[in-house]
Amino acid sequence: MNSQSSRSIPELFSDAVGQLAKLVGNEFELARAELSDKAAQAGRAAAMIGAGAVILIPALVLLLFALSAALIRGGFSEPVAYLLTGAGAALVSVALIATGLSRLSGDALKPSVTLDQVQRDKVAAKEMVR
Repeated sequence: MNSQSSRSIPELFSDAVGQLAKLVGNEFELARAELSDKAAQAGRAAAMIGAGAVILIPALVLLLFALSAALIRGGFSEPVAYLLTGAGAALVSVALIATGLSRLSGDALKPSVTLDQVQRDKVAAKEMVR
């Protein structure tokens, strides 16, 4: 077997290409694992949004009726009391939806570990070719 110092340029190049191919394969595995993790994160976020909405609906209806009744007893007419209560509920709903959507943003789901590793591997591959 040839020693490390007496290897020919084609052998060294072949080894470098083989290592680069293995590196690319490992990067694909890492990307697949990270994207799977990010998809699970998105699924959990969507499930939380859905569960929150389902649980919130009956509680919100009761709270809105109670608030409307309090406004009516406080001197507001029924239409105004219901309008104020509905507008308040709409604002709370928008805040909840915005929070859920922010958890699904591109930055939150970006495969940052894979991208960082690819950058390091790119530098390593350039060093290997030199």
